Amino acid sequence: MKKRILFGLALLILLTGFTGERNDIYPPVKNESFTRGEVLKFKMTYGIFTVGRGSANIHEEYFKLNNRDCYKVDIFAETVGLVNWVEDVKDQFGAYVDTAALVPHMFYRRIREGRYRKDEQTYFDHENKKIRVREADRKTGKFKDPLMYDAPAQVRDMIAGFLYMRTMNFSKLQVNDTVVISGFFEDEFYKLRIIYKGKDVTKTKVGKVRTLKFKPVMPKNKLFDGENSITVFFSDDKNRIPVKIDAEMFIGSAGVELTDYSGLRNPLNLAK
Repeated sequence: MKKRILFGLALLILLTGFTGERNDIYPPVKNESFTRGEVLKFKMTYGIFTVGRGSANIHEEYFKLNNRDCYKVDIFAETVGLVNWVEDVKDQFGAYVDTAALVPHMFYRRIREGRYRKDEQTYFDHENKKIRVREADRKTGKFKDPLMYDAPAQVRDMIAGFLYMRTMNFSKLQVNDTVVISGFFEDEFYKLRIIYKGKDVTKTKVGKVRTLKFKPVMPKNKLFDGENSITVFFSDDKNRIPVKIDAEMFIGSAGVELTDYSGLRNPLNLAK
């Protein structure tokens, strides 16, 4: 293992011309969970009704930011059916994520929810430990002066944090062990505690999937009913893809379910 890590570091230095000091800034993360071309599709439900659909795509090509190879990840969500008559939603979240260190170089949001609009770009300067956030004026569409934040090393946005979590080894977790995911979103740093609840077999549109069950500890809010109101199921295989999310809200139950997939790096662990 040590020899492979040392070889990987040496190869990275050779190919990019970076010094060993830069590898302190961008420490490589072993990734056997995902690759370019992965596409996940979901349906969103409220009660017994399908109210939306979404997708998570890792683009086929590599992109360059800060002279680093990046995955480009886009997440789309939109309402469907009668819900569009109430409030038409078409949201996009995206990020350019370092292929070696799985840290973001840029995160962006394009929110379209009825008349509400929000366009935001977040830039991560890992060498100088700075984050720059700029938001577009809702009337003119022009970006305002950016807000600056001091950042800890290897800080991640929500997308890079999720990709990083997919590479983690959960094999030694015991029921009720806690995983902590740190990150930055909008204007604040956070630490999300996620409690492991064991293994399960989860029925979905793509079949019965062997899964790992987690409960994020939710802070007090006006949307979800209690700190244990959300349950997330990840595939129990090297992919670690989200298979299903159940949420208990103050006004009913909602959920997200995998409906289709392609480009997975590893076989999906389906139960017979």
